[in-house]
Amino acid sequence: MRDFYWVAGGTGFIFLMTCLGAALVFFFQRRTSKVMQTLFLGFAAGVMIAAAVFGLLLPAIEETAAAGKISWLPAAGGLVLGVLFLYGLDRFIPHLHAFTNVREGVSNSLKRTTLLISAVTLHNIPEGMAVGLALALAAQHGSESLYLSALALALGIGIQNFPEGAAVALPLRQEGLSAGRAFLLGCASGVVEPLFGLLMVFAAGFIAPGMPWLLSFAAGAMLYVVVEELIPEAHLAEHSNLGTLAVMSGFLLMMILDVALG
Repeated sequence: MRDFYWVAGGTGFIFLMTCLGAALVFFFQRRTSKVMQTLFLGFAAGVMIAAAVFGLLLPAIEETAAAGKISWLPAAGGLVLGVLFLYGLDRFIPHLHAFTNVREGVSNSLKRTTLLISAVTLHNIPEGMAVGLALALAAQHGSESLYLSALALALGIGIQNFPEGAAVALPLRQEGLSAGRAFLLGCASGVVEPLFGLLMVFAAGFIAPGMPWLLSFAAGAMLYVVVEELIPEAHLAEHSNLGTLAVMSGFLLMMILDVALG
């Protein structure tokens, strides 16, 4: 039960940050500029790369090594499975990339608003998985350092979720929705975070020895989002070096949080 409360708190926090970002729709009626979108996307990419490495892959390798098994195997295998999982979702679930206005997924006649929400929801799935698994790992070992590392992961993802929530709600407002409805739909895009976080905890409870695979699975899913969408879209602006610097800033912040708190 304690695991449930920890995960509910951690994933609830990153969901709350998404809602706080979406609440900006009550104060601003126009979408963020291309420069700001570039910075947001790059920063989110940097945070997710560092989170995948320091918060997921390294603990998976250490966990396997401590069990006396081939340390790289679950990390590599889980990462591949996570990539394939997100690739499948990206290939078949209809969604729209607001920055490029490109539709992806199976052919559909869905409204732009639905597709915008779907795109960000896809991004949030691996984030919820990552925080849930990091907290579940800490609970399994009862380690204070692992709890601090998991909290650092939640804090880093929560920080980048704030502009992400705004990036959903503001375009929806531009599409003609009321501020209240745009806010609610922006929040709704983050609901998958606590859901998938708790789902991963239940999975870890049934297959505790498979924790390194699950951690690496979440890392692979996060890295897929970064390489497939965030980094390319962060370099579409006229001055792509801003996107590069934003990636480095996000990585640096997440690395410092993980090392300082872990």
